[in-house]
Amino acid sequence: MRLLDEPVRLDSDFSGNPHAFYERLRAESPVRQAVMPRGLKVWLVTGYADAKALLADPRLSKDNNRARELFQANSNNTNGPVFASSLASHMLNMDPPDHTRLRKLVNKAFTARTVARLRPRIEQIADELLESIATTGRVDLLDAYAFPLPITVICELLGVRTEDQEKFRTWSNTILSSGAPEQLQASSTALAAYLAELVAAKRAEPTEDLLSDLVHVSEEGDQLSEVELISMAFLLLVAGHETTVNLIANGVRALLERPAQLEALRADPALLPGAVEEFLRFDGPINVATLRFTVEPVRVGEVEIPAHQFVLVSLLGANHDPARFPDPGELDVTRPTGGHLAFGHGIHYCVGAPLARLEAEIAIGKLLARFGTIELDGAPGELRWRDSTLIHGLETLPVRLG
Repeated sequence: MRLLDEPVRLDSDFSGNPHAFYERLRAESPVRQAVMPRGLKVWLVTGYADAKALLADPRLSKDNNRARELFQANSNNTNGPVFASSLASHMLNMDPPDHTRLRKLVNKAFTARTVARLRPRIEQIADELLESIATTGRVDLLDAYAFPLPITVICELLGVRTEDQEKFRTWSNTILSSGAPEQLQASSTALAAYLAELVAAKRAEPTEDLLSDLVHVSEEGDQLSEVELISMAFLLLVAGHETTVNLIANGVRALLERPAQLEALRADPALLPGAVEEFLRFDGPINVATLRFTVEPVRVGEVEIPAHQFVLVSLLGANHDPARFPDPGELDVTRPTGGHLAFGHGIHYCVGAPLARLEAEIAIGKLLARFGTIELDGAPGELRWRDSTLIHGLETLPVRLG
């Protein structure tokens, strides 16, 4: 076997500097076998054209039950899947027609028009958070601003108690990490139990929130089962804050390391919506799309991926493909928008994309308007990325405000 054919390892070096990793793979072998931290073998796809095609290819399945069987057959990890099964039975892990049914039930909550009505409340939350840090001088912007804004919004939207938000954050961070299976299993079980209690409470006493609506919603006589409700709540809570937390923090970091781009955005706030699209492309919050597997052999470029193989589509890699984006390693807040894959593509395109865009636009816009100077508190090289194959996000973002 040639060295080029050997699987690459998706370890901490990979999560710490994925762009350099993907640049090498796109040049050497844009479709390559890889080994995930817990031993699962996958095919990793890093080019834009291939990635976009595969994200919408019906020959790649996301059926959770079949995926769990394949996991057992292909992983070196004898412990098996670490998620509680009630958390994994959501629409992101389903194919049509089951996916179509669940997506239809939740779509109306996240239309651009529905999300736009949340703007005043999101602006109020941002103002309150900025007021609380205005006199500190130095702050971890991720902990004090980028996290509490979207978690407050999604928890209010779903009807989660304010006092439970920090507990939920701990569970979520653990579940999305590359940590020990025992830790992931414990957090998964605790979160599943919490969400089961929350669903039961909404069923007994509905309130004005999305989760209550989902408990009681009926679309042509169809309703969500108990397991579907728990897993839907999990998906919306995790995806509803993790994406935006890291979009805000990664975007601010990119600006602070490029003062000319920061000043361009300050000079013309009308650039903000387009700048958010560039933040998504340049350093998006999701590293790779969630697992798919082939139901038949699939040719990708010069490689044929056999049937019943897991496939990871790299969103970060695709968004830095020079064949699609000129000078992809350069941040340009005036770059023509559109085309990036940060929210995926096809039927699994992120249902919460309009909300994430709005929150990032408000959060970054208000931050720049509130403080005349914002600087990294320390050298850029001291920032550390989370140890996660899925999430591309910082552990902390220390800044000085003036």
